[in-house]
Amino acid sequence: MALNDGLSRLVARARPRHRTTAEFVEATLREAILSGVIAPGTPLRQEELAETFGVSRMPVREALRQLEARALAEFHPHRGAVVAEISAADGADIGAIRMALEPMALRLSLPGLTAADLDQAEELIAEMDGEADPGRMGELNRRFHMTLYARAGRPRLLALTEQHLLAADRYLRFQFAALGYRPRSQDEHRALLAACRAGDADTACRLVTEHVGQAAEQLTAFLEGREAG
Repeated sequence: MALNDGLSRLVARARPRHRTTAEFVEATLREAILSGVIAPGTPLRQEELAETFGVSRMPVREALRQLEARALAEFHPHRGAVVAEISAADGADIGAIRMALEPMALRLSLPGLTAADLDQAEELIAEMDGEADPGRMGELNRRFHMTLYARAGRPRLLALTEQHLLAADRYLRFQFAALGYRPRSQDEHRALLAACRAGDADTACRLVTEHVGQAAEQLTAFLEGREAG
């Protein structure tokens, strides 16, 4: 499948917003993949992308590696990079990793969270309530979670946590669109924030585990049914 006019429009729109060429290429391709402008399974040929973006192959290669780290692209022998497929197995895998990382990050972070941190998290919930764009919704969701984990004092843990929140972003968009998940997600965000404000680490960690785990179960069941059909 050739790269389409939708990607060209994203390129023109995104160009002024980024500091480096690789950042520009990666961010634009990420938006194209998450929004469905580039479909799962589409080859991401370096020469074609370099021509579309009007850049050399080096920043394209760097951008593709970043997309691979975010589980949005896969590299195959003799085929090169392709857009990663959405699958039940991958969604369940990301959910399991998040369930291991996020309660740990939250428990470490909670004693250091400030009133300003908690107020910021509440503002992000309010922004999500009024956000219609699924891409922006995914970004706000990630920022909400990372705000609660930010005081963990474990840079590697936080980097892994954010990496898997980014990997989950495309599944979250799909879940909002196909399964009407937003109201339930927002209710769970509010309950989680309330437990954090109360300083109740056990309840907060239980809630974040349930929040991630139940969403993964719902999505996995849906995708398994789709794959079987």
